[in-house]
Amino acid sequence: MPYRVVKVKEAAANRSSQPQARQRRQRADAAQNVSAILQAATEVLSTQPEASVEDIARAAGLSRQTVYAHFPSREALLNAVADRATAEAVAVFEAAGLDEAPPAQALIRLLNAGWTVSARYPFLWHLPAVSTDEDVDRHGPVLERLLGVIRRGQESGDFDRTLSPGWLLAAGLAIGRTAEEEVKAGRMTIEDATHAAHHSILRLIGVHDPAPR
Repeated sequence: MPYRVVKVKEAAANRSSQPQARQRRQRADAAQNVSAILQAATEVLSTQPEASVEDIARAAGLSRQTVYAHFPSREALLNAVADRATAEAVAVFEAAGLDEAPPAQALIRLLNAGWTVSARYPFLWHLPAVSTDEDVDRHGPVLERLLGVIRRGQESGDFDRTLSPGWLLAAGLAIGRTAEEEVKAGRMTIEDATHAAHHSILRLIGVHDPAPR
């Protein structure tokens, strides 16, 4: 093949690869920006629950326009942070070895892990109230694991079988919502509400609390 033809083909290949390389850089930059925004939101909102998008953008070292390019509203950003917390909780559950532990111990591990993650996102206790369906969607992966532990405990005879797993799950979710409402109303601290919800869920399912207050 003539040298000139080879060079022309190489030049054409380089031109075609440039847009792809640019797109990869743009995707990498976008992912980095999203990570920085979510981290900044977590840190800022933990001390300033009413912080604005501009406050979060400043903490992330980005413009407000960049934040809005990824999250069209403050609500969308808060939902993304809530999703991040849920994903973190699921990762903690996976590391807790729930399937290997006896049902009662698995339930205690699950609750403890959930409260540990919740403590890293205190502003989530102050998010605007949502419908039950939205709450279930938001905590879906967590609730699935709780339901699995309840079913396993009932099948093994460790948990009371009088009430269905679905009912116990719904009641547990209601306890969590009540704890949030008490915190929002200023009647309980996050620590007290966490303890009350933890103890109530264990009592509901019929598990002895190994460390009552």
